[in-house]
Amino acid sequence: MTANLAPIVMLASEGGSPELIKVDTLPALTAIVVFLVAFAFLAIFVWPKIVKGLDDRNNKILGEIRAAEAAQAKAKAAQAEFEKRLEEARAEADRTVRAARAEAERQAEELRATAAKELEDMKNRATQELEGAKRAAISEIHAMAAGLATTVAGKILKREIQPGDQKRLVEESLSELSSR
Repeated sequence: MTANLAPIVMLASEGGSPELIKVDTLPALTAIVVFLVAFAFLAIFVWPKIVKGLDDRNNKILGEIRAAEAAQAKAKAAQAEFEKRLEEARAEADRTVRAARAEAERQAEELRATAAKELEDMKNRATQELEGAKRAAISEIHAMAAGLATTVAGKILKREIQPGDQKRLVEESLSELSSR
């Protein structure tokens, strides 16, 4: 059995002959047969399972790549939609701010107009009240002057004028003064 374990290829080291390689055919044929049997076994039973596993893995990776591409496309679409809505929201906010400013200016102008009208009304009422007070004061002064004049005239005439006469004289004096 040790002879069968000898190397398949042996170098001729004796005698310097020109033969370089010596080959034993039985071990070489045995190795070829074992190789072919192993290859056939692997080709029939193992390689299909390995190839199927690799194909499944490849299909899974391709599916994940497609899913990632689809998710990326969805994300881009969602981002575009988000940016569109953001732009719409900004435009709406700008319109709202402009409308609020316009409304504030309108209300401020309305308040100014109302305040000016109220000020003018107050001024007119004050002027009317002053005119009324002035007329009342002048009437009172006329009445006092007429009473004083009547008293002086009564002393001059040495007689006292009756209250009815006094009232009549005051009214006549007032009508003369107001006509002037």
